[in-house]
Amino acid sequence: MPEPIRMSRRAWVATWAVLCAAGLGAAAGLNASSSPDPQTEMPVSAECAERIADLETQLAKTKQEGNDAVLGFSRVQVGAENDCRDELREHFRGDQ
Repeated sequence: MPEPIRMSRRAWVATWAVLCAAGLGAAAGLNASSSPDPQTEMPVSAECAERIADLETQLAKTKQEGNDAVLGFSRVQVGAENDCRDELREHFRGDQ
């Protein structure tokens, strides 16, 4: 039976360091390449745009009065597809 090749501790540490660096580099490359595509904005209906503008106006008024919040509701009608809920969330997401 042939004798196994002996490696010093330094050689093992150097091998593991190279493998770890290669793994980290590969992971960073994969993460950079799999970044999500920027979402294109969906057109907002005229009714929703009007509602958002109204809420922006109310928010500006309350900020002038010293308050910093407005409670807004989406107008939901039974069976209606366009209730502006998603548009309101998307528009005011940064103002939380």
